[in-house]
Amino acid sequence: MSQNMRSRETVCIQGGWQPKSGEARVLPIFQSTTFKYDDSDKMGRLFDLEDEGYFYTRLANPTNDAVASKICELEGGEAAMLTSSGQAANFYALLNICQEGDHVISSATIYGGSTNLFTVTLKKMGIESTLVDPGLSEEELLKAFKPNTKAVFGETIGNPSLVVLDIEKFAGLAHKHGVPLIVDNTFATPINCRPFEWGADIVTHSTTKYMDGHATSVGGCIVDSGNFDWEAHAERYPGLTAPDESYHGIVYTQKFGKKAYITKATTQLMRDLGAIPSPMNSFLLNLGLETLHLRVPRHCENALKVAQYLNSREDVAWIKYPGLEGDEYHELAKKYMPDGTCGVISFGLKGGREAAVKFMDRLKLAAIVTHVADARTSVLHPASHTHRQLTDEQLVEAGVDPSMIRLSVGIENAEDIMEDIRQALEQ
Repeated sequence: MSQNMRSRETVCIQGGWQPKSGEARVLPIFQSTTFKYDDSDKMGRLFDLEDEGYFYTRLANPTNDAVASKICELEGGEAAMLTSSGQAANFYALLNICQEGDHVISSATIYGGSTNLFTVTLKKMGIESTLVDPGLSEEELLKAFKPNTKAVFGETIGNPSLVVLDIEKFAGLAHKHGVPLIVDNTFATPINCRPFEWGADIVTHSTTKYMDGHATSVGGCIVDSGNFDWEAHAERYPGLTAPDESYHGIVYTQKFGKKAYITKATTQLMRDLGAIPSPMNSFLLNLGLETLHLRVPRHCENALKVAQYLNSREDVAWIKYPGLEGDEYHELAKKYMPDGTCGVISFGLKGGREAAVKFMDRLKLAAIVTHVADARTSVLHPASHTHRQLTDEQLVEAGVDPSMIRLSVGIENAEDIMEDIRQALEQ
């Protein structure tokens, strides 16, 4: 079996680090800022991008590269790079092809931090964003495109709205206008969905979530499919198709081919902005990835049981979980994620916001934390926490009801999780 055809289970265990005879079986931690060479010319060739190798960890590190390679193979991509966080991954993914005067289209039902990135920080940099209802018809969505649109962005499963993105629809619209589709695949992970197979061009991850799986390490990743033809739209993407004077006039698409996008992000953005993960964090992330194929199905199995239990209770006003029959996104979920969606459930109680806060305070097994998607069951009130910077109007636009409780179902015993919910609701 060729490496490109390996199963995801095998890649989780064997991908990335391929030790030679006598080398460490487990991925080593190359905890060094710099790397030694015997002659100046070799170092110069590395700086000129004429040779491959390591000279400074901000640009490349063997531990980080091995983990990026594993995630790249899991997604079926061409090249990948790690970042210090999921936010950094989304920022770099866009900044790598956008500049002042450009425009981005994004699904409105995304993580609140990403909404702020688009509508506040990128706006200050002169990059405008239009947030769209992903449920709109293609005809309506087409109206959001402008001559200066450079990218379309969405999340496979919205956080915490749990809206499932119609990847094929958005990919078709993006490609019709000659721009790439960037998909944040954090919640689904490549175990449940590989967006490249549905037309996405670039995938991002907050590896902090299911990939790490143990709440130990913040991190992010960008994976490029290598499928988008930057040269066909050269005037729109001069950063990739015109000489980079900061690197001796290199034209990334000509010199690096399908690896142009990630090479530019590494050698230019990481060089100048430096949001690199520590090798230690990448080592811990790799340990999480080794069990990703085991944990994700358990998260989904538990979450479906909990969702069915919540759906049966009269004190629950509403529930959103795309794996649940009757959910408005269930059919899309079956199309894109037939083996399961994620372990996150959103629901509201009939008592509204006040009841939500009291419920969370009574939980014993589930913890109130500013985190989601690790082995432990956790709970959050987005309107009070992750999305508290948004107005009520923006909350509604993002698919976040003020009463919403975001429950991240862990891999504990499902009966214990449901018992904890029962006692908290019935006190």
